[in-house]
Amino acid sequence: MTSTTSETGIDVREGTYGERVATVEPGGAEFIPLTERHGKPLNLFWTWTSPNMEFATIFVGFLGVAILGLSFWGTFLAVVLGTLLGSITQGILSAQGPRFGVPQMVLSRRGFGYWGNVLPAGINAVVAGIGWFAVNSVSGALALNSLTGLPEVLCLLIIVAIQLVVAFFGHNLIHAFERYAFPVLVIVFLITSVVMLGKSHPGAPHTTFAGAFLVEFGATFGYAVGWNPYASDYTRYLKPDSNKKAVALWAGLGVFLSCVLLEAVGAAAGTITSAVGVFNKTGNPTAAFTGVLPTWLGDITLLAIAIGAIAANALNIYSGAISFNALGFKLPLGLRRAIVALGFGAIGFFLAWSGLSDAGIKYNNFLLIIAYWIAPWLDRVPRRRPQARGLGRRPDLRGRLRAHRRHLPRLAADRRPGYRQGSARA
Repeated sequence: MTSTTSETGIDVREGTYGERVATVEPGGAEFIPLTERHGKPLNLFWTWTSPNMEFATIFVGFLGVAILGLSFWGTFLAVVLGTLLGSITQGILSAQGPRFGVPQMVLSRRGFGYWGNVLPAGINAVVAGIGWFAVNSVSGALALNSLTGLPEVLCLLIIVAIQLVVAFFGHNLIHAFERYAFPVLVIVFLITSVVMLGKSHPGAPHTTFAGAFLVEFGATFGYAVGWNPYASDYTRYLKPDSNKKAVALWAGLGVFLSCVLLEAVGAAAGTITSAVGVFNKTGNPTAAFTGVLPTWLGDITLLAIAIGAIAANALNIYSGAISFNALGFKLPLGLRRAIVALGFGAIGFFLAWSGLSDAGIKYNNFLLIIAYWIAPWLDRVPRRRPQARGLGRRPDLRGRLRAHRRHLPRLAADRRPGYRQGSARA
């Protein structure tokens, strides 16, 4: 159950959660009471670094050289510029979470209004909870298959099961998982990066197709900006007086450094003839990447890729479920977010199963589609007006919630007809 404020109608999450990790997070997309706020801005650095330490990130750079025909340095420039733009907006949106205490797709109502926000929230629920979930599940499953020799479907089932457990428990377990995965992933991928860059040929001849740079730029921007609709999902538990600059810095830096490093390594792998040959022959980009590494390092890297896929998809399935809750469905279950996460995971599993044998240009197209819808969404989200034109507020509603008046957003959510009256627990 949730309560709503007597003056705004904004749902306030009930139940006690605190900092417990082994407890399922209650509620869905409601406002987080001040008594439940915890955490530090620094935590955002590994929260946003670990999810990008996975093969989907590497493959973005690999696409630029091996498929689009760009040079290493042309790809690297596209990587830096595209990632920088997506990281800046990630920081800006993350800084809104502590003040407003609601997920990003609830804050999106400030620009689109309550009903107008149904479209972006619905798109994000599908893209995050099903699309990205399937993409990363495939890379993790292929890595586990290459490492263990187990059937691909069984490897996919293992990866999906772990991801769903982390996402089902919710916010605190996700932050804890990213924190403990951080040193393992960073150390392994730093070693892999040094070896891979040593084997690469940055000055190798290339054939650049018209517009290839713009396509790669769009793909790298799409990858980084793809995290934007989740931004405040992982900062809404921070206290309202948290340093906004620190929140923005650590969130943006986590995305920027991790993406630039691994996408550059992917571009380097694209200059290695043997790696490209394996990819063209087998269609398995994971095997192509690790095949040029020493056996011991290749095995460790495969394990890191599997862990990285779990780190990424824990966020994808969690935020996908929250976006679905932000559509406005009134699910009576206290664990509505957790239940929705299981539903998305089941759908994502079958989609990933169908895509185990396909990669490459379709992934590039997927990244471009993400950039296409998020760019116009970003144009409206930071706006301060509480609703989009034509999705107006009820003119007779004047008061604001007294206990939280400085911390609650002026959301169009509180203007929908038929909201329930009650008193919020602060």
